Amino acid sequence: MTNEELQKLKERYVAAGAASPNEQFADHARNAELWDANGKRMIDFAGGIGVLNIGHRHPKVVEAVKAQLDKLMHTCQTVMPYEGYVRVAEKLSQVVPVRGHGKVMLANSGAEALENALKIARAATGKTNVICFDGGYHGRTFMTMAMNGKVAPYATDFGPMPGTVFRAPFPVPYHGVSEDEALRGLKMVLKTDANPKDTAAVVIEPVLGEGGFYPASTSFLKKIREICDEHGMLMIVDEVQSGFGRTGKLFAIEHSGVEPDIMTMAKSMADGMPISAIVGTDKVMDASGPNSLGGTYTGSPTACAAALAVMEVFEEEDILGKSQALGDKLGKRFAQWQEKFEHVDNVRNLGAMAAIELVTDKQGREPRADLAAKVTAYAKQHGLILLSCGMYGNTIRFLMPVTIEDDILDEGMQIVEDALASL
Repeated sequence: MTNEELQKLKERYVAAGAASPNEQFADHARNAELWDANGKRMIDFAGGIGVLNIGHRHPKVVEAVKAQLDKLMHTCQTVMPYEGYVRVAEKLSQVVPVRGHGKVMLANSGAEALENALKIARAATGKTNVICFDGGYHGRTFMTMAMNGKVAPYATDFGPMPGTVFRAPFPVPYHGVSEDEALRGLKMVLKTDANPKDTAAVVIEPVLGEGGFYPASTSFLKKIREICDEHGMLMIVDEVQSGFGRTGKLFAIEHSGVEPDIMTMAKSMADGMPISAIVGTDKVMDASGPNSLGGTYTGSPTACAAALAVMEVFEEEDILGKSQALGDKLGKRFAQWQEKFEHVDNVRNLGAMAAIELVTDKQGREPRADLAAKVTAYAKQHGLILLSCGMYGNTIRFLMPVTIEDDILDEGMQIVEDALASL
């Protein structure tokens, strides 16, 4: 079917709240390229929102999923477990930098991972409250909507959110929130809203994802660790978007050396297959009662096969080295844009987790979401999938596969530069 035919079906049958505004429909893809139903080629700088760090349809992952389909598709691992689940758990326990020996629960999505991380934290501490941060994004379930540090569009139409969720400032010096001010804000929350004796956990993204690709400094993350230890709270690190090689480390928290009590991950964990994980210190993860965690599809055999293949690809193809190299290329190009264009400022990258901001000018720094919208629209028209994000909607984020070929990267970056020149 054509894009036009599929668009008519979408308008008639897909709920408006779930329908993409994009009138192109994906047909097939390879690494950093995608073709729509009409045969138009697109360069992919979005990666399914950070899901395709090793590219569309990596051959090793495709092979592993096909082989698994010939053996077993489903039993529900709580009814009859299977090798893939325990092997993924073993591998994650070996590589995820939580305190002590790690144990693992697999789930289906980032939001489900965060929900279960909080359930586990409550069981382990006997406490209820959770503290999150401005600009944070954790999902679209009710609890994770309450945890998000941004209202629109995630929670605007859905009524009251669950209680006992409190929020502290995230340090973004460019927008006037220093690290010291953020720490003062967190300590004030502990005094005015979330009594430490009732607070189970502090949840933080080491690099804000939807909130704008702002990295937390090593000193800030260490302070969070100290505050959690001081008050008997657990530190939960959300690596759903920043994990699996995006920042040049397997996980962004590794840049700081901080060891959390629980980590969540998803997105690029299985190169497009739906899977997520909660990894935590063994005593924490074992705190809840029998049959208290799980789900019908959690850690499906096919998704586990994909996740194991992804981890092999990381080892065999130096994906972390490629992420660092890509980040260096992006950083150099961004610096040129910042020098060349008055509207481009606060360029940044941690490995290949990279972004630029569009502002009125470098002196006033007023966010310009309208310019970001123009850039992404220009990119789409010229064959490039590009995403904006951030508290103010003025950040352009770059999530191309770290395996992208040099010529395709250059082609896509030139489209962005042309878009910036057109403003």
